[in-house]
Amino acid sequence: MSGKPTPLSGFPELLPAERVVEQQVIDTLRRVFELHGFAGIETRVVEPLDRLAKGGEIDKEIYGLHRLQGEAEGRDVDPSRQLGLHFDLTVPFARYVLENSGKLEFPFRRYQIQPAWRGERPQVGRYRQFTQADVDIVGQGELGFHHDVEVMRVMVAAIAALPFPPVSFQFNNRKLIQGFYRGLGLTDVTAAIRVIDKLDKMPREVVVEQLTTLAGASPEQAEQCLRLASIRASDTSFVEEVRALGVEDDLLETGLTELAAVIEGCAAAASDRVSVEANLRIARGLDYYTGTVVEIFMAGYEHLKSVGGGGRYDALADDGKNTYPGVGVSLGVSRTVVPLVADGVLSASRSVPSAVLVALATEESRPSSEAVAAALRSRGIPCEVAAAPQRFGKQIRTAERRGIPFVWFPADAETNHHVKDIRSGDQVEADPALWTPPDQDLRPQVVVSPSSTIKETQ
Repeated sequence: MSGKPTPLSGFPELLPAERVVEQQVIDTLRRVFELHGFAGIETRVVEPLDRLAKGGEIDKEIYGLHRLQGEAEGRDVDPSRQLGLHFDLTVPFARYVLENSGKLEFPFRRYQIQPAWRGERPQVGRYRQFTQADVDIVGQGELGFHHDVEVMRVMVAAIAALPFPPVSFQFNNRKLIQGFYRGLGLTDVTAAIRVIDKLDKMPREVVVEQLTTLAGASPEQAEQCLRLASIRASDTSFVEEVRALGVEDDLLETGLTELAAVIEGCAAAASDRVSVEANLRIARGLDYYTGTVVEIFMAGYEHLKSVGGGGRYDALADDGKNTYPGVGVSLGVSRTVVPLVADGVLSASRSVPSAVLVALATEESRPSSEAVAAALRSRGIPCEVAAAPQRFGKQIRTAERRGIPFVWFPADAETNHHVKDIRSGDQVEADPALWTPPDQDLRPQVVVSPSSTIKETQ
């Protein structure tokens, strides 16, 4: 390749130190998910276009996939054979469940951390290629409500373990909303939900107007909808606030009970940086949510809107014999990590995994240095041998530039092995078969900006 390539917007590529941050976020998520018994899966990156597209039409955000040779020869044009890159992890997961239903044990507990592709206008927090982390439980025929509480609590616990700014889980329940609107006597409940979901994008008076024109609400009914949407609480006090509005409906009562259980269940996993709140404005625009819904927001990054979300869906997939209900929640890994790294909120203690640089006195002594490195690696200590036998001062500066905390000087005919902490200048005699660096130096650490109150995390 000749000449400097032109960058492609919307396809973030991280430098090594930035990748350290992303990888440790992913590792933390994986560790928490597996701690709760969720199995990791990975699906193919392509799906048939007719499965990806909504309503039989190809969505403008879907990236199509084709062979250049096949197109030139007039092949691969059969619509049933046309492929596209998945734009989320839900569509491939639904297909995965259908294809493997006879091999899976239900309820099936799954997590999936993979890239997805979406052809939208790139901007901060929105990329054409991005990594998501999903966690779901899917049943066959039925799925108990307690799984709603469990899945949401797992994601609360996972984010509480991450070095993020304060994060808020905003919960609601579609049964609560639908029951309230039905109890009000609205004729088009779905239209009302869609209008209320735009409250953060439109002035109040426009929302009232659309409730009347699109959802058939009277001015009094529209005001009641807005009163419901204004209720927020960090505990179950919202139940009495809703009942005080004077609307009665069995579905409403079910929604209130379920939402209260989710708030109480997730509160136990919350922390000083992760809060849980009932927010009766949250609706989630996707039609398939049928119960619990959640959106996740990160303090200081409100311009990103939600950085994650999900909910209960009673028909993830249907094979004609069985319906597969599920509940899940997704976190935008790229959506959170890339802006935090770009703003200097999160960084890495070093850009390489090596904790030790083994010095090289002469090219002839390379076997001795390699033997030291092998001894350290055999005990799980990441290290590397100096690239060239420069002066030791230069080799120390090389380690310093790369963030490697220790330099090892192999024994020779006159001296024993020594290891130097180049940060403090302390140098001690050491045995490569016994010496171990402090735990915090063994692997790169995620470092939080000093202006943040978040503690460092490994």
